[in-house]
Amino acid sequence: MSMPAKFRKKQRTAWSDPNRQGAEVECFLEGPSFDREGNLWFVDIPFGRIFRITPRGEWELVTQYDGWPNGLKIHKDGRIFICDYKKGLLVLDPGTGQLETLLGSMYSEGFKGLNDLHFAANGDLYFTDQGQTGIADSTGRVFRLTHDGRLDRLCTNVPSPNGITLSATDKHCYVGVTRSQQIWRLPIMADGSVSKTGVAVQLSGGVGGPDGIEMDAENGLLVCHQRRALPADDNVAHAGHARPAPQPINCLCRSALG
Repeated sequence: MSMPAKFRKKQRTAWSDPNRQGAEVECFLEGPSFDREGNLWFVDIPFGRIFRITPRGEWELVTQYDGWPNGLKIHKDGRIFICDYKKGLLVLDPGTGQLETLLGSMYSEGFKGLNDLHFAANGDLYFTDQGQTGIADSTGRVFRLTHDGRLDRLCTNVPSPNGITLSATDKHCYVGVTRSQQIWRLPIMADGSVSKTGVAVQLSGGVGGPDGIEMDAENGLLVCHQRRALPADDNVAHAGHARPAPQPINCLCRSALG
């Protein structure tokens, strides 16, 4: 389903100049998530727009603001949580379209540029802080905001942390590390700490890298990689080529719905 012409805005933006090398863009859609009514929610980064598509296939612009929304997930209470590259962690009221900032900084320091997020079953929120990090600047970070409001730094040395998800048991956190062509596994201990972080999947090089990732109901990891879609086995020990795809950047499994 393509975006209706009335929403297309082909032009250069402050986001596309550094991220698309000055090319004009009509949109850049990310963060697909279904609510309990069957509406599909997603974001448009360069134009600061939040959309939903109804079960009837109708596109609705919920809100537009001065930001770069990059990831979106829906809390089990119905609130929409957004990772915004410019503004931090935001919360959207789906009924009114009102946005509020939940976290604009951490410990008085600004974020590099938030990217993606995932809820654990207990309500803890895991999210990535990617910014412009990469091999030459491996300072990307992974955070957890617990359901009672504590902010934990789980990793501080990631070369471009992107998509993030949890195993079906919530005992392992997986992160798509775009610039190093890897999927990292962060084992979560009983006290919530992380130990023995390692590489779960090593992918091949190229122009892009792993972007959105998601776990299916059988604990199989799905990885969106530029120009291909990759499944990993149930133990996330290896990945194989599944089928060509035109630059997939995100995916959604029913098991991910709250």
